[in-house]
Amino acid sequence: MTRIPDVGDVVGDFSLPGGLLGETAFVRGQYALGEQRGNPVVLAFYPGDNTPVCTTQLCSYSDGLEALSACGAQVWGISPQGVDSHEDFARARGLRIALLADTDRKVARAFGIAAPVIGLRRAVFVIAPDGTLHWKHVGTLGMRFPSAETIAEQLAGVAAG
Repeated sequence: MTRIPDVGDVVGDFSLPGGLLGETAFVRGQYALGEQRGNPVVLAFYPGDNTPVCTTQLCSYSDGLEALSACGAQVWGISPQGVDSHEDFARARGLRIALLADTDRKVARAFGIAAPVIGLRRAVFVIAPDGTLHWKHVGTLGMRFPSAETIAEQLAGVAAG
């Protein structure tokens, strides 16, 4: 198993398909971490669309988006489901964060959070504008996740580049 990156480590670039629910459409595209240099990024890994805990987690981040994006941060939800599933999930819940499809779990493995049965461990990583890991929370059981307020506090410590 790949080790979970430590705070201060440079995070490797990746690109995943995904989409973002806009005013009238779910806009699909490629999301590349390297293209975000100069701004902080929140990576919220979650096991599955439309499951009780994941729905609560992603809705809380969507509801707290203003606080999370106040310092220029992008917020990406990442799970193993495909983009079609993400679109259905975003539309059903009115989610305002980008949802990315890590269908082969390659990115989850790179972050050391791939797990048998559930696909991946629930985890949140805050990437600093210079591409280093600023903060992380990796769940051991999967039922707990950091609040939007906790993540916003961590983002406050990261100045947009």
